[in-house]
Amino acid sequence: MDQPWWKRCVAYQIYPRSFCDSNGDGVGDLRGITSKLDYLASLGIGMVWLCPVYASPNDDNGYDISDYEAIQPDFGTREDWIALRDGLHARGIRLVMDLVANHSSDEHAWFVESRTTKDSGKRDWYIWRPPAADGGPPNDWQSVFGGPAWEYDAATGEYYLHLFSKKQPDLNWESTAFRTELFAMMRRWVALGIDGFRMDVINLISKPDGLGAGGNEGGMDRALNGPRMRDYLAEMRREVFAGTDLVTIGETPGMPLELAREITDERAPLLDMQFHFEHVDLDHAPGASKWDSTPMRMPALRATLSRWQDGMDPHGWNSLYLGNHDQPRAVSRYGDDGRYRRESATLLMTLLLTLRGTPFIYQGDEIGMANVAFDSIADYRDIETLNAWRWLTDTRGLDAASALAMIRKKSRDNARTPMQWSAAPNAGFSAAAPWIAPNPDYTGHNVAAAEADPDSVLHYTRRLIALRQGTPALRSGRYRLLDAEHPALWLYERTSEMGRCVVALNFSDTTQPLPPALAELPCLLTNHHNPAADTLAAWEARILGPA
Repeated sequence: MDQPWWKRCVAYQIYPRSFCDSNGDGVGDLRGITSKLDYLASLGIGMVWLCPVYASPNDDNGYDISDYEAIQPDFGTREDWIALRDGLHARGIRLVMDLVANHSSDEHAWFVESRTTKDSGKRDWYIWRPPAADGGPPNDWQSVFGGPAWEYDAATGEYYLHLFSKKQPDLNWESTAFRTELFAMMRRWVALGIDGFRMDVINLISKPDGLGAGGNEGGMDRALNGPRMRDYLAEMRREVFAGTDLVTIGETPGMPLELAREITDERAPLLDMQFHFEHVDLDHAPGASKWDSTPMRMPALRATLSRWQDGMDPHGWNSLYLGNHDQPRAVSRYGDDGRYRRESATLLMTLLLTLRGTPFIYQGDEIGMANVAFDSIADYRDIETLNAWRWLTDTRGLDAASALAMIRKKSRDNARTPMQWSAAPNAGFSAAAPWIAPNPDYTGHNVAAAEADPDSVLHYTRRLIALRQGTPALRSGRYRLLDAEHPALWLYERTSEMGRCVVALNFSDTTQPLPPALAELPCLLTNHHNPAADTLAAWEARILGPA
């Protein structure tokens, strides 16, 4: 049986604000993306995931939506969006829109009406609760961005829930009227010719029973994978996606493998794919905040991703990613962005593109973009980062240098600096000063330089995508880990009825012996210039056949 289109392709994630600015205002836009469609097509991708381009006050850079059916003026017009859609489709590339349905902006007309009076017809479209007995918040939940997850509204004397910014009130999926309007809005986007949705924190939509009944209910994790989540997802699938070939991709922090396997089971799916967070949480110090880092160890990464590879087989499907708009740059987090930047960037791309699932390349990773080390907190723009700075310096009492060192490792702005197109001013991203400064290393690491270098990460990525697309074992074969104990090598095979490939990755800066049985196999692709048959060089990646 033929695979669905979304299992056969490689995806590319675009963060519009930072991709390409067409009108010289320092902000990336839809026309800028359209101007780069030939570049995207040259990669060999089959799907673009477009981060939110809806109307927004930009408290959280577009993830606070004030109108789900209007285009944010910073990004252009509805006509610009249509031109982008048509340009992608003309090149055989599908368009997946980002859907933020756990919360809206507090400037959305729904919330504006909801807060006017307790008797408002949209009051129950959001989660309102009276104060606790002491007059404080209904419970002790904390926001992801820091501080209480409840905001007091003096006009009606009640609190509303916001698991993120106070300008992102949580929507109430218990309201049938709200769900009816949400699904109608989604169908209108479907009618415009999109190819699916990526759904932001979709496993937070069902809050636990008894919410607001008292204190001591814990943090945001109490809202994960709630009691009616399956019912809501099933209803959404019936009302929006039945009879279509659209893809549904859920962002699902804190979702265990067993539940992920259940909701993506192809025999009765609620979602087609989901993004789990286990591998991007491996460098969080146990019991501490995300800012308290611990070294990222390959054996832990290997064990985690292998468990998901095995666990989602045969009826589930993985969304594969190492970086995105919320995570540090992959080469800085999992690789060596110094001496072995090219080698480790290409090794990580090999890992991403040879696991079982649909790979998502985040913009710039195909040229090895790295974390930025801004000199001052004044250079950062992300709300989570700025709130963390205040917490680290004011609450924890860290000095500025220590707090900045923690921010540099984990800030979401690492992934949001402008796409590095050339060595021209502002990285060729804009004729004006960008909304956030480019990484100073753009003069040596950019698309133009990569195009001119046949050994670049960019050219390797193109060869790798072509090999994946032409090799059934890599595209759809089963995964099997070959050595679960090696401290430096990650060795696995991909097998299908049409062939077998072995992937050998050296996650170290020293030469490692290759097992003799693997050394005898022909090399289909390597990121090393002069590979030795029986060893893997520092950060070498090798794909072995026969195909």
